[in-house]
Amino acid sequence: MAALVSKGKNVHVLDHPVVAARLSQLRQSNATPSEFREGIKQISRFLGFEASRSLESLEFDGETPVAPFTGTVIKPQIGLAPILRAGLGMEDALLELFPEAKVYHIGVFREKVSLRPVEYYSKLPPQVTVDKCYLLDPLVATGGTACATISMLLDWGISIKNITLLAVLSSEAGLERITAEYPELEVWVAAVDKVLTPNGIISPGLGDTGDRLFHTY
Repeated sequence: MAALVSKGKNVHVLDHPVVAARLSQLRQSNATPSEFREGIKQISRFLGFEASRSLESLEFDGETPVAPFTGTVIKPQIGLAPILRAGLGMEDALLELFPEAKVYHIGVFREKVSLRPVEYYSKLPPQVTVDKCYLLDPLVATGGTACATISMLLDWGISIKNITLLAVLSSEAGLERITAEYPELEVWVAAVDKVLTPNGIISPGLGDTGDRLFHTY
């Protein structure tokens, strides 16, 4: 089990040597797109595993080739909300944990001058169809995009207590903004960097996660 560093009541930072080493590899500017994609996926798997420890399960009676047994299944219906496009890098890892999850792609980008989030796509259905939703955002810089997406999910009708944000890396300022606006939100992040530049870039950071995932830089 990964150790945790508390950053507040509902914010958890993974403290695990494998995660730290993998993230250090991703920070390197010479990491190839395939290495970067695989690293994001591996860290996302850690995040999903730790963040889902408290999920409620149901028992059922089954039978192996040898004898009867009592098994369990996950009780809540799980939803995944990757923020396009970088959130796609986390999607497969969470689908490995929750193969039956419903996936709701949400498109929000940060306008370069104002740094304000702009919504351009939403695959949320008219009614809430899940009990628990994992919001996938690899890089939380200013926190504006995450906050805008959380607002969309709340408007959709899901409770803040049933939303969990998973992020590979966040700035301290981004975390502070998210927790100030949504103190009841559960957040799991692999690492936190202190510096956020005036133009909203995390330092040392990872660079543009979407560009590095999809080799468009």
